[in-house]
Amino acid sequence: MDSALTLIGLPVALGIIMLGLGLGLTVEDFRRVARHPKAAVIALGCQVLLLPALCFGLVLAFGLAPELALGMMLLAASPGGTTANLYSHLFGGHVALNITLTAINSVLAVFTLPIVVNLSAVYFFADGMSLGLQFDKVVQVFAIVLIPVAIGMLVRARVPHVALRLDRPVRALSVVVLVAVIVGAVLNERENLADYFVSVGLAVLAFNVLSLAVGYGVPRFAGVDRAAATASGFEIGIHNSTLAITVALSPALLDNTRMAVPAAVYGIVMLFTAVAFGVLVTRLGARSAEPAGQEP
Repeated sequence: MDSALTLIGLPVALGIIMLGLGLGLTVEDFRRVARHPKAAVIALGCQVLLLPALCFGLVLAFGLAPELALGMMLLAASPGGTTANLYSHLFGGHVALNITLTAINSVLAVFTLPIVVNLSAVYFFADGMSLGLQFDKVVQVFAIVLIPVAIGMLVRARVPHVALRLDRPVRALSVVVLVAVIVGAVLNERENLADYFVSVGLAVLAFNVLSLAVGYGVPRFAGVDRAAATASGFEIGIHNSTLAITVALSPALLDNTRMAVPAAVYGIVMLFTAVAFGVLVTRLGARSAEPAGQEP
């Protein structure tokens, strides 16, 4: 995993991904939190506090190996993925809320992800091995994540037509670079892939279903309307597996292929469970329609 593709490609890919996210964000996206405080606060609480605790319980229940267990915790600490916005749009969710949660979660993850991963490392690795994502690496995460986002937002604010033109090429370039790195990692571990899926597949599926259920059920229980709860469900249920894989594989961070396995499996499983979740909440909405105009 010390090839030039991994050493250079991963940070570049993540930086490009974050730049693409910034190109689609404005200050107004963050102001939406104030407009929908109840839904946003509940969703963020579930994402930052509840899910890592539930994932920790699942990891213990399934008795995962330390590296896979840490990979699961890394996944739980990762923010929602941008794919959640698409699913939310398709199934009647509050897309503006999704955009806000994605933005806020991406910033919070800079602080919460190192904390969750380091606490998990202390628990699962009794020998005190150095995993590369110690607190002194937070500055590196800031540089890789926040600076490209800030640049993208600045371009969007100053020259919106340029941001519009760059949006698709930037997304395409990030996918190409990241896929090349992931394919290289998969080929390197091809003899173990079947064993990895067997060892972590059920835990990943359980965590994915639990994330979707918590993301939708907790806001609904708290009185949030169905559209906002649907957005929350997708945002919390569709974790940014790309970010988790990048952090796990990057030599500057965790530099461990096995820790990327849960996120890689999750990235496949969630495509199917998200559709099933969307169909389910759509049917629930058709059976018990709410009064129009209710605010989240």
